[in-house]
Amino acid sequence: MSFRWASGVLLFAVTAVALGARPDADQPPPTLAIGSPAPNFCLPGVDGKTHCLKDYASAKVLVVIFTCNHCPTAQLYETRIKKLVEDEEGRGVAFVAIQPNNPKAIRLDELGYTDVSDSFEEMKIRAAYRHFNFPYLYDGDTQQVARAYGPVATPHVFIFDAERRLRYEGRVDNNPRPQYVTRQDARLAIDELLAGKPVTVAKTPAVGCSTKWMYKEAASEAELRRIESLPVTVQSVNGEGLKALRQNPTGKLALVNFWATWCGPCLEEFPDLETMYRMYGHRAFELVTVSINYPDEQVAVLRDLQKQHATSRNLIFGSPQIYDLIAAFDPGWSGAVPYTVLLGPGGEMLYHHEGAVDALRLRRLILANLPDDDYIGHTAYWRQAVYGR
Repeated sequence: MSFRWASGVLLFAVTAVALGARPDADQPPPTLAIGSPAPNFCLPGVDGKTHCLKDYASAKVLVVIFTCNHCPTAQLYETRIKKLVEDEEGRGVAFVAIQPNNPKAIRLDELGYTDVSDSFEEMKIRAAYRHFNFPYLYDGDTQQVARAYGPVATPHVFIFDAERRLRYEGRVDNNPRPQYVTRQDARLAIDELLAGKPVTVAKTPAVGCSTKWMYKEAASEAELRRIESLPVTVQSVNGEGLKALRQNPTGKLALVNFWATWCGPCLEEFPDLETMYRMYGHRAFELVTVSINYPDEQVAVLRDLQKQHATSRNLIFGSPQIYDLIAAFDPGWSGAVPYTVLLGPGGEMLYHHEGAVDALRLRRLILANLPDDDYIGHTAYWRQAVYGR
């Protein structure tokens, strides 16, 4: 897979011994029981520091939140978690967030709602982009801390009292859609502990993406093998076909990339484009590659496409009159390659660029413009992030 990828309150990440569980166990660990002591931990943070349990010994309440980059539910909770951290500042509450997923256990089609996966370097990207106000720690390589706590999904909250006994575990609040929230479970548990009261509701379900334990790596590898076994084809396209492509009548978001076998930057960015197709292709999205090579060079074009495992829709200019074909798609295009265009349904040009693309920026643009019919609110999250509205 190719990616280019607060004061008085601290969002807690654990680096603990797995309480006897084997790191390579082939089943999910049990969730830490209410009343259990906080497992020890020392984990690297995106801030370049190592964060350990002992560092937060003075906090009256410790909040450990297991969350991640790739999960759309976790993304929608980012703002609420930041607000919780902000509101608890100065009250003696410490927060730490832990990313528990093993990146190798995530299939490409599980990245259909994200710009980055869950590697440590990609955590740094997300934390900076979303201005996290809490420590964000990585446990994906060994998962020893995650196995000690047993988060079932992201996000999953664990709240400990001053003696570091677990007093609450479960969801942040009672609805992923903020407009339907009627009970802010984590906030209420913190307030009760600070007031010296028992937590009224100590355990709740945690809805989100399941934790990607190491044993799921086999499924990820199988998915890559399946992708690489798919046929790679290329078809000729004429001027009328290019005009139709530009109008994009499919109802999908279309990423169109013009390239050539002799274009080094084109071949260099090809893996990024195919990765986007594998990430978003199960949604209302398609990638179309168009080679501007001459028709009699189709054998070489197909050879390069096969090297890239380019299972997207692939076209090649069907006429030697290449300037006519260039004008048929976009009269404003100079003809330089690579040339990449993002088209909305009906042909609205959302993005166009001559030269190598910024893959991260392009993924975010795709997410901000994909239809919002299967996870209402997710497109709004990305539109706010990308466009500020």
